[in-house]
Amino acid sequence: MGAVIIISTYPDKQSILKIANMTVKEKIVACVNFTKINSIYTWQNKFENTTEFLAIFKTTDKKKKLLKDKIKKSHPYKVPEIAELKIKSINKPYLDWLVTSTN
Repeated sequence: MGAVIIISTYPDKQSILKIANMTVKEKIVACVNFTKINSIYTWQNKFENTTEFLAIFKTTDKKKKLLKDKIKKSHPYKVPEIAELKIKSINKPYLDWLVTSTN
């Protein structure tokens, strides 16, 4: 079984805490890391320079679709970022922990 990282951005700490707590408790992810970031982008032809929270969801191939569905259904943004990063190499003890944590 492989490890997968899903990243997404959230508008505030409350929204990331809600999905992080839910997905860890439901064993969809082993861990969620998040941090406050600055983001510069255009949205609906308007230049934006704002702060957001970047979330790094750590899960398995088996749980990635469920995680993406949960993010999509619960996300406060109209067009949320849901990007999958495949892990080519990961240390075995960490992968074992990740798999155990999501079973």
